[in-house]
This record gives sequence, C-alpha cells and structure tokens, in this order.
Amino acid sequence: MLNWVHFQNATPDLLRSLLVITKPSLDTTLQPLSGDARPLEEWLTTFHLATIVLDPFTNESAWILPTAVRILRQFAGASVRANFVITAKPNEAREFLGPFADEFLVFCDPARTFVKQLGLSELPAFVYIQIDGNVPVSAEGWNANAWRSVAHHIATAVSWSKPIIPIASDPGAFKGSPALV
Repeated sequence: MLNWVHFQNATPDLLRSLLVITKPSLDTTLQPLSGDARPLEEWLTTFHLATIVLDPFTNESAWILPTAVRILRQFAGASVRANFVITAKPNEAREFLGPFADEFLVFCDPARTFVKQLGLSELPAFVYIQIDGNVPVSAEGWNANAWRSVAHHIATAVSWSKPIIPIASDPGAFKGSPALV
C-alpha cells in the first residue's frame, strides 16, 4: 500500500514508477541460463520476482552492476527470487556477469520480449513482480530514491531487511539507455 511516505520528496520519474501497475503475460517464456525455459506463471508459483534488467552492451548497465549485485544479495534467503534479466544471448550474459552468473538466477531476453511485456523504456531497471503477475513498483535508469522505493516495497512485502541505497560506492544518478532498440 502506498502512503505519503512514498511520495515525500518524490521526483516526477519516481511518481510515474510508483503509480503505473503493469501485468506481463503469465504465458511469457523466460529462459534461464541453466535449465529449461518456462512460462512466467511457473516462475511465480511460490515466490515473487525481484528483477534487475540489464543491457550488457551499454555503459549504464555496466555502471550499475556492482550496486545491482549488492541489492540482490540483500534479498538472498527472502521469499523472493532475486534475479537478473539480461538482454542478450546466454554466452553474452555469462561474459557480462562473470561469476555473478552462477550466483543468481539469470534469464536471457535477447529479443527483449519480456522487457516489452514489462513496459520498460530505459535500462537498467529494477522491477518487482508479485506472485499474481502484477508489477506494482519499478524503477528505470539509476535514481537511488526510485530504486530504494522498489527495494523497500519488496522488503515490506516479504518481511525482510531493507538494503541501504545509496552507499558511497554507488554511481551518481543517470538516465538509462533505451530499453527497446
């Protein structure tokens, strides 16, 4: 539930990300780096998804990778599947993520089908997908306040500790690269 705390000091981009609820098709197939492709509905059977979407061919996604890893690690053990969606083929995703490819659930979306389903216009993006398929909150580009709101929403929903965003090593705010090319 959103209340005044979510809107205090909110930028127009943050308000937009908080107020738009999307629902990707539950039939959308997600291909993990390891294992068989399955529809979104099956990935949501028992856990929500805390998803960070990256384009490995852009500086913006490379700049945010350490921060993204730190945020997803915060949710290890929570009732949420912390994962990356990489807009590339599996070998390209592995090359971009390096050892993180083995640490996290990673989906490959080279055709950006899932990115379109999520209604994203900029990458990187941080998206929370509930078990019912609704996306109540997301953030695009890198804005610490927007990403903190997504993380806090997830932490509240799953009764988990909230990551500190930003920390000193996080990059300054930047607009994302186009999600659909």
